[in-house]
Amino acid sequence: MNSSIPETANISLSAISLFSGAGGMDIGVKQAGFDIKACIEIDKHCCRTLRENIQREKRDTLVYEGDIRFLAPEQILSDIHKGRGEVDLLFGGPPCQAFSQIGKQESLADERGVLLFQMVRYAKVIQPRAIMIEQVKGLLTAKDLDGRRGGVFESFIKELESLDYVPKWKIILAANYGVPQLRERVFIVATKKPNGFQFPNPTHDKPEKCDNLFALLPYVTVGEAIAGLGKPVCKKDSAEIPDDSHYDVTPVRDRERIHGVPEGKSLSSQTHLPKEQIGGLTKKDTTKFLRLDRKRPANTLRGGEIFYHPLEDRYLTPREYMRIHGYPDSYVLRGPIRGRTGTVKDLDQHRQIGNSVPPPLAYAIAKKVKEIILCQKSMSCLDIQQVM
Repeated sequence: MNSSIPETANISLSAISLFSGAGGMDIGVKQAGFDIKACIEIDKHCCRTLRENIQREKRDTLVYEGDIRFLAPEQILSDIHKGRGEVDLLFGGPPCQAFSQIGKQESLADERGVLLFQMVRYAKVIQPRAIMIEQVKGLLTAKDLDGRRGGVFESFIKELESLDYVPKWKIILAANYGVPQLRERVFIVATKKPNGFQFPNPTHDKPEKCDNLFALLPYVTVGEAIAGLGKPVCKKDSAEIPDDSHYDVTPVRDRERIHGVPEGKSLSSQTHLPKEQIGGLTKKDTTKFLRLDRKRPANTLRGGEIFYHPLEDRYLTPREYMRIHGYPDSYVLRGPIRGRTGTVKDLDQHRQIGNSVPPPLAYAIAKKVKEIILCQKSMSCLDIQQVM
């Protein structure tokens, strides 16, 4: 599957991207018709990825490499020749580890949790017409510093409302929008009054629900996503990462451990295999040494673990990850490709994808945001609901 996101109208609206990462959200926003004037990202490899693709696409987007807390939104507005209230969309996916249900859930006690409120700081200065944010579901129930469940989200929404925005939010499953991945995230969209924004309707559903005339399309599968890529370049044959990142770095021992695990199963569930192959895994380790199933969407791609190919005894390559995330084949990654273990302070290519927003999902939401902005700009729009 060579994922391509359709262009919409010729009208271009301006946008600023915060916590840009590898640019997954940026791709969808750009394809929805927004001209991204600036990106802010702290990771050096993500910045290389952003700059490479900006250059290839011959865009003039500015990339600010650094800590978002120490950058001045006033200066960014000046650099892109925009004034307060002239930017159409401010968007981003702040670090989610502080709220993730698989992490320590330290919320605002984790400095990464506080970064969420940088969206408010930038919105206060920039005053965009709309704000779009992606986060893990855990944000909705995260405790504030007083231990109040849901307190972080409530405070965040109140701060947006204090800036005269009307926020709406929804938990969205990526597979419902053509992404071959069972990834759930919460999206927040805030616009100025009047607010007629509605999240896009799903386009895909479980195959068993797609058997009537008016049904949605069935979920896209892993097999459909990675079809046609062929054999990757193997690290033992070449130390140079190919331009398309279809590169296999699987260590010999990990090849041995995944051998004999059937499609859709994890190593820990195969109790008939030798104990030395299973190692210290327990029944709870359902995503470690997991082989994906060609006939189903993938589990949520994450930063710390790399899933295995449905048929071959190897990790999925970064290019296969990009296919499963909905990136177009024309997009390239920059930075190292590492194995599945170890702690890293910067993002390798698998982590760049796992941390990003699937472009088709960003496109679907940004397209609805664009409708509202155009409606608000139009003097003839008497009833904002008529465009929905």
